Amino acid sequence: MRRRTVLQSLGSVVLSLGTADLAFGASLVAVRVWPADEYTRVTLESDTVLSVKHFMADNPRRLVIDIDGLELSPALRELVGKVRADDPYIAGVRVGQNQPRIVRLVLDLKQATAPQLFTLAPAAAYQHRLVFDLHPVHEADPLLALVNEKQSAEQQAAEAVQDALGEFIGRVGKAPLPPASVPSGVQPPVPAPPAVAGKPPPMSQARIDRLIIVALDPGHGGEDPGAIGPSGLREKDVVLQVALKLRDKLNELPGMRAMLTRDADFFVPLQERVRKARRVQADLFVSIHADAFLTPQARGASVFALSQGGATSAAARWMASKENASDAVGGVNIKAKDATVMRALLDMSTSAQIQDSLKLGGEVLGQIGKVGKLHKGKVEQAGFAVLKAPDIPSILVETAFISNPEEEAKLRDANYQHELVDALVTGIRRYFAKNPPLARNRQL
Repeated sequence: MRRRTVLQSLGSVVLSLGTADLAFGASLVAVRVWPADEYTRVTLESDTVLSVKHFMADNPRRLVIDIDGLELSPALRELVGKVRADDPYIAGVRVGQNQPRIVRLVLDLKQATAPQLFTLAPAAAYQHRLVFDLHPVHEADPLLALVNEKQSAEQQAAEAVQDALGEFIGRVGKAPLPPASVPSGVQPPVPAPPAVAGKPPPMSQARIDRLIIVALDPGHGGEDPGAIGPSGLREKDVVLQVALKLRDKLNELPGMRAMLTRDADFFVPLQERVRKARRVQADLFVSIHADAFLTPQARGASVFALSQGGATSAAARWMASKENASDAVGGVNIKAKDATVMRALLDMSTSAQIQDSLKLGGEVLGQIGKVGKLHKGKVEQAGFAVLKAPDIPSILVETAFISNPEEEAKLRDANYQHELVDALVTGIRRYFAKNPPLARNRQL
């Protein structure tokens, strides 16, 4: 009897040790992959902090990551299937239990990358996150890409006109007119050589100087969904749709080109959005958002400019605080080498920039008020971090209250999006008509 009691006691001890043993490791909550041309982000979300070691390997090129205190799980195996074939950086993922309590994650790479690995403390709806950002070794020149893109579009348009003209002449079917007689002693004109399809010739510096560039900034993205409407519409999705439509409209205007801080569903830190606009020497910066409030009754569009002092209203201060928290939700690597420099840049805004921003905001607010209700009849000001480019007129447009069911439905409607885009284009054109941009030396 006593022996049985001892065995039962030992059994309970073994069982309790086994339970503690199972609870020792971290548990994965979710695995997410955010591919984009600029960089690909892989996020492992867990209930506790993950400890990792990593190294790069060649032949084939790959990033090897050992995660301590983790057991191989179905959630981690799902990572293999989350990598898309069109991912610019990751060719494939392999996972395995390298050692007891150490999972090895191998990312097979398509190109040379400069990986950044960092952890994020719990924020918003997220628990602990381990983040792998795969950046290109050499960053592309965004201004050169804009110039080449515009020249290529112009050449394609010219070729389309020539093709249409040729088809029209062929349908008419008239015989060619005889060449006109040339008086003696006069040299006949030499016809210009036909345009050669293919790579467009380099654009001259003079044409670059005349190119007006508008930086469009769709808010949030990737890990940061922004505000979410009653039916589930996410701010990051609708503002990207509006920005893409606005880019296409602006690109149709002669001498103008639009640049997007993001053109897909990935996260861009606030200071990086400012840096992108400055790299292309943008003439304007327009950040696009969808408002939200604690109650569904709030409605109407708003336009904000930067304030060096206090906010013009409590609502403006609350809105700036909410938008400035985007970095904590989206996930910023605060150990990045340029973080200190960028924080200093965001304190360099000038009163001249703010005055120009108010002019731009006034033109835009007047136009969007024609397609929907305004939340405030004047441009408000607050300390939005994303508006702090020191030399670029910058505004933040809250297109509507996505937390209002009626306005959420409008934001989802393609016709309303087109009306909103037309209003934004008109406001931007009116601003430039009254405030022509100064000539700049855009170095490539």
